[in-house]
Amino acid sequence: MVLRPKWLPAARRTAISAFDGNRLHPFSISFLVTGAKGLAVRGMTRRAMLAALPACLAGQATRPKAKPLPTVGEFLRFVDPTTETLVVRLTSLKSANFLPAPTNRFVSVKERYLLFSSDRNGPLAPFQVDLRTGIVHQLASAVNLSPDSLCLDPKERWVYFLDGGRLKRVEVGKKELKRQAEAVADDVGSFSIAQGGAIFLIRSSGHLQRVENGETINLADAASPNGQTCLAQPHGGGCLFVRMASSRRELWYASGNPSGAKPVLLAKGGVSSPCWSPDGQSLLFLRDTVTPTATLAEIHQVGLDGTGERCVAPTSQFASFSANFDGSVFVGASGSKAQPNVVLLLRSAKRELTLCQHHSSHPGTVSPAFSPDARRVYFQSDEEGKAAIYSVNVELLVEPPGEDSEG
Repeated sequence: MVLRPKWLPAARRTAISAFDGNRLHPFSISFLVTGAKGLAVRGMTRRAMLAALPACLAGQATRPKAKPLPTVGEFLRFVDPTTETLVVRLTSLKSANFLPAPTNRFVSVKERYLLFSSDRNGPLAPFQVDLRTGIVHQLASAVNLSPDSLCLDPKERWVYFLDGGRLKRVEVGKKELKRQAEAVADDVGSFSIAQGGAIFLIRSSGHLQRVENGETINLADAASPNGQTCLAQPHGGGCLFVRMASSRRELWYASGNPSGAKPVLLAKGGVSSPCWSPDGQSLLFLRDTVTPTATLAEIHQVGLDGTGERCVAPTSQFASFSANFDGSVFVGASGSKAQPNVVLLLRSAKRELTLCQHHSSHPGTVSPAFSPDARRVYFQSDEEGKAAIYSVNVELLVEPPGEDSEG
């Protein structure tokens, strides 16, 4: 989809042939921006805007008229002081509210709701908020909930979560309030649900197992059970898992093949925030790179086919990040004390665009993530005292799935 030319001042607007990468774009209206030194920059799609639009013009762009917020619920809209971007706080500051891990499925595009954890009724419990009406529902009670564990199954029928080492699930989509969740497995430190419905479990003993159709297969030992440390492979039967060696992380891949194939070491050292590429054939993660003057955070990639590790893009000190549906745009939370921002990063051009501030006391927990349709970015922050969940509209910056042109 193409950036609307009306976003730019008339004196800096023209029509040129639009292209995206090496292909001709079907929509031929684009823009030409002349910089202070007279250098021409071509902008094509909204993705290309991140690379081509000068920062001075980004602030001049006219925002579309905001839609009215729901009359019920806790939504509160405000203008970010750094970028003048409209930000919506989705949860009240009367309680602490937390997003699931960015790698989990926690937003339903079809039913338009978001999963989160909150202590508003006592102990942390799983909730959902209707993104159209703002109405909040508690899904179940919990004793010792792991807030980053909430995850929808691929059919969006069940919400899975960890409660004191037990994997539980509760049905969604029913009008009546579901207070009692059913137990699925005990002695679980981490889990992940594959697209086909298989569940990968890391037991407290460190055993990585695949559970499907009542059959349990042991895949690896010595896996870290702390946090969301296993990730089911998209379009495949394998799983990423983490091992700790002398307090240093190691990222491993288990094929999921019951024939007994040995796990493969993909990366080790100062690595964090692992996530799969959309095709499931390579792994993306943050790596701390030490230079003579500073330690830098870079997005790296390593392939399952033996492709060596390589740098995808440097970052403005990302403490956490995630990718959009096709891996062309990243959203990260900067750990910089001087610029504690939520940032979009265009992969092809290695160009960043600041969305808003986060000012979280723990940047690694900001957990920014795209909605499945790439129209919004969700993140959490304790900037206003208690942890709250925020939303930023990015549909004019990032192309949604399956959309190539704007009509």
